[in-house]
Amino acid sequence: MPETTGGDLLVRLLREHGVNTAFGVVSVHNLPLVDAIAHELRFVPVRHEAAAVNAADGYARATGGLGVAVTSTGTGAGNAAGSMIEALSAGSRVLHVTGQVDSEFIGTNGGVRGVIHETRDQLGMLTAISKHAATVASAATAEHTLREAIAAALTAPTGPASVEWPIDLQYARLGGAAVDDDTVATASTTPATPPVDEDALARAVNALTGARRPAIWAGGGATCAREQVRALAERLGAAVFTSNSGRGTLPEDHDLVIGNFAAAPDGAALLADADVLLSVGTHFRSNETKHYQLTLPATHVQLDIDSAALGRSYPADVALHGDAAIVLDALLATLGEPATEPGWRERVTATRIAVRDRLRAAIGPYALMCDALREQLPRDAVIARDVTIPSSQWGNRLLEIYDPDTNVFPVGGGIGQGLATGIGAALARPDAPTVVMVGDGGLAVHLGELATLAQERPWLVVVLFNDGGYGVLRNMQERHSGRRSGVDLFTPDFHRLARAVDLPYELVHRAEQFPAALTKALDQHGPAVLEVDVTALEPAPEPFVPPVHVPNQE
Repeated sequence: MPETTGGDLLVRLLREHGVNTAFGVVSVHNLPLVDAIAHELRFVPVRHEAAAVNAADGYARATGGLGVAVTSTGTGAGNAAGSMIEALSAGSRVLHVTGQVDSEFIGTNGGVRGVIHETRDQLGMLTAISKHAATVASAATAEHTLREAIAAALTAPTGPASVEWPIDLQYARLGGAAVDDDTVATASTTPATPPVDEDALARAVNALTGARRPAIWAGGGATCAREQVRALAERLGAAVFTSNSGRGTLPEDHDLVIGNFAAAPDGAALLADADVLLSVGTHFRSNETKHYQLTLPATHVQLDIDSAALGRSYPADVALHGDAAIVLDALLATLGEPATEPGWRERVTATRIAVRDRLRAAIGPYALMCDALREQLPRDAVIARDVTIPSSQWGNRLLEIYDPDTNVFPVGGGIGQGLATGIGAALARPDAPTVVMVGDGGLAVHLGELATLAQERPWLVVVLFNDGGYGVLRNMQERHSGRRSGVDLFTPDFHRLARAVDLPYELVHRAEQFPAALTKALDQHGPAVLEVDVTALEPAPEPFVPPVHVPNQE
């Protein structure tokens, strides 16, 4: 084998896993890695380590494969922590490779020696924010450590894996260093999926076969079983609810898809009237279940690859542990003739229309913008959404999603991650436009990534909803306390800011202007900023207050 450094090894493994782009911030503690990636693949130099992980996360979601972020040690790795928590919440397939001080100085005398970029127990921090974390201990074991991390990231339940790599071992010549073949094979092998519990499967078949008013709740874990979920829903005539993560499991123009409306009045009423619910790969998040006060059907069949999720949020009458596609295939193979009552499918379709009509009435002029986005974007366009009122109120529900890989949003609920995540997704899918829905408060968190957008020039339109602060929290404060705190922010002149980084810019004050402005932005086939002055919209949409539990408040 030719003599190589750690950077060459990393490039080889990335190519092996179909990765052609990595994101990061260059540092004295990752120079060999960045150098090799930049010369052999594509290295995108973002302006902040948190953005590196967000971009890798967006790349992973848009491709369904592995996203890669490279950061420095100490502060650099710490900067990435918040975005790693987002990747962990979303189960994103991210490989985070971070530097480390020379191996001889790690944990010197149980503490910190004072080497530049050093921090105490960096591995402990990485363990807390990752599905898997490890240290490269030697040049001879570097490949094993990396393969093990990649396998962990890609194995269901998926999630981010971190590897800290001492700088002396990054520079070390691997040159044919012996690696135990059995060790590498073990690190590369996906663990066996749990066997199907035949007794539980039989009880699930009986429940679903006998269901008069069946419903399915598709979470993020259902997106790997799209065909099976669709076949089951159509066979049963079942109402299909989704979490935000499960959107697109069935295309949202399908007549059985209620979508992410389980907590809406009409959706909740239909769900409560169903007699059997099959939930697939969902965590039943608090903001999607009225803080766990949402009524589920009398019989709940729950399927999840994570055994700890079974019965955790709601009791499960039948618990199915396993891979969603495998278990649903087995269920479909033995399902009897459905007993669905006449008229149920028609009720499902009527409810699907009702929840959307109710939301359209509430958002007023935003409905025209929602329609324009869906009409002008191809079905395979990524729609990335930061935490902002339009995203939370209608982007996460009314703006139709047809493919889960185009559904990118912050599962963990953190503000400011949308632009970088969208950049990663746009670079992963260069042949279709990406739209990032973001507020002025969220964009301000990582304004520096506008420079990354200008530098890399992906086909990405930033749709910026400017209401002069943190609108979601402003509405919460006014609803619950009647006074504002920390929500009214100084807002930049985004026109001058866009001009400073050479980005095309357009401002709209009325909803009627939006379709033409969006067309102009998309026609750039590159980056563009489209600002919406929310304060000028008429008539004003109903104030949106997120469904977040506030103790001692009605």
